[in-house]
Amino acid sequence: MTQPHAAHVTPHTQDAEGTPGGQDIKGTTPAHVPPADLRAALSAQLDGAARAWLDQALDEAAAHPGTHGPISVWELRLAEAGRRCGPVHADAARVLVLHAARADTDALTRVYSQGTADERRAVLHALPHLVPGPDALPLVEDALRTNDTRLVAAALGPYAARHLDAHQWRHAVLKCLFTGVPVDSVADLARRARGDDELARMLGDYAAERTAADRAVPEDLHRVLALTESGRPAPGTADPHGKES
Repeated sequence: MTQPHAAHVTPHTQDAEGTPGGQDIKGTTPAHVPPADLRAALSAQLDGAARAWLDQALDEAAAHPGTHGPISVWELRLAEAGRRCGPVHADAARVLVLHAARADTDALTRVYSQGTADERRAVLHALPHLVPGPDALPLVEDALRTNDTRLVAAALGPYAARHLDAHQWRHAVLKCLFTGVPVDSVADLARRARGDDELARMLGDYAAERTAADRAVPEDLHRVLALTESGRPAPGTADPHGKES
């Protein structure tokens, strides 16, 4: 398998096509929308020429899935998506092409390793639709090592929520606070943070460091810290059912 590489770039909130990274037509990310629903919603937003291009690209990918030679036809369509569908809809279009091509972990790794930042982000959004197990975690881990806030946000979708271990996940949450990625980007945040004493300790240490340096503590830190407190028995209770001691 081709090994992914970290793409260290200056943090920013717009992609190479000039639009906010990771935004789709419904105000969420393509990782959270089932492909059938994503296609229906995207088709409704595209003009006739763009819709015809998308239909052809998806038909080609479905007819010739997987990897064929140095580069497959559907991989070329990934590069065209921004120009054909417009930058606002490019993420969704790329995810649909990857899904139609039934890209496996090897194919996704190749696209991630060889593609642009926009294509890498699409791979990360496509993971929950294409990889049932943890095989593609190296791609998530690579994205979390970068300083590209678009990739960090895309890496923390439903796939990471399912498969990142506790240690990696906690550090990913801290990475969001360090780099200014909104914690709303972290899928399943409330469930995973609930009752996590180690995460609470890490957040407290980070807040103390910021305060000692006379720097503001991010509001998102307080939000996550409050989530770590949820699910614990109220003070004065002796058991999880709330029976007073």
